[in-house]
Amino acid sequence: MTVSFPPSEGDTYAYERRFEPAEVRRFGELSGDQQPIHTEPDEDGRLIVQGLLTATLPTKIGGDLRYIAREMDFRFLQPVYTGEAIACECVLESVTERDRYYDVRSAVVCTNEDGEDVLTGEIDGIIRKDMIADALEERE
Repeated sequence: MTVSFPPSEGDTYAYERRFEPAEVRRFGELSGDQQPIHTEPDEDGRLIVQGLLTATLPTKIGGDLRYIAREMDFRFLQPVYTGEAIACECVLESVTERDRYYDVRSAVVCTNEDGEDVLTGEIDGIIRKDMIADALEERE
């Protein structure tokens, strides 16, 4: 993913991935969420992905942007299944420059293969200017 620095209102970023059963089981071990829907396959051999594991898609984009979240508000709308492609889009809705950082508010939408929203939300945070400099140095 190509990241533009400094951040600007309207910048849009996307990331897509599929979750595997081993990842769902491992996340269950780490989080303690061992519900049968996450550990026992359905009639099609799929597990339901934990909501917070699905929420790692926007956090992956945030990591690429060096975005430090202060507040995250997610709505989990439909189940996500292992093997299903999930696409996440993050739009920077407002960017305010401060002395040492940018205040950033973004909207996220994750959709499944059928184009249905599975997760929506807003993230409020900052992007530190010194982190932008580090990211630009890494590109060189």
